[in-house]
Amino acid sequence: VSMIEQRHIDQYNEQGYLVVENVLSNEEIAALQSDFAAWVEESRQHNEPYGETSDGRARFDIESDHSADHPSLRRVTSPSDTSEAFKDHALSSRMATIAGQLIGGSGTRLHHSKVNSKLPHTKTQVKWHQDFPFTPHTNDDLVTSLLMISEVTPENGPLQVIPGSHKGTLFSHWDGDRFSGTVGDEVEQQY
Repeated sequence: VSMIEQRHIDQYNEQGYLVVENVLSNEEIAALQSDFAAWVEESRQHNEPYGETSDGRARFDIESDHSADHPSLRRVTSPSDTSEAFKDHALSSRMATIAGQLIGGSGTRLHHSKVNSKLPHTKTQVKWHQDFPFTPHTNDDLVTSLLMISEVTPENGPLQVIPGSHKGTLFSHWDGDRFSGTVGDEVEQQY
């Protein structure tokens, strides 16, 4: 089943991104929101990262301003391992079909899933970065699919992209011998 047209694939290949609105139904989004709201509520009981993924990392990462009265859950690692709604979305939703179309469809695999959260009035920031250094591969037929499950406005920190930057330099995300997850200030100032 085709979800997008060739012109969308061409835009993705040229610009490095594609925005497709209304991919999931209101019911599908509500199921994802419900699971996330439960995780936020659960996070109130913790004061440091908690839970464990299959590879031993903390499943729930909280920001430094987190408290029971002011939850600041910033990331849920591998939500598809613990939530049927997130698993279904990652493996068999219309968004997964679109991702497969963008890279040719056959043999498409899920590498990982996560929820990045910027709850209102929290310190969470995501600085300028490129996704590839986080999951380096020997091939570049990868798609990072983002689904916004709440309203995105200019005031609440929407994703920003640099069209065509996927064809340019792959910048270092290291600060000395520490992986920082961001490009250096000198690179950010260029853009």
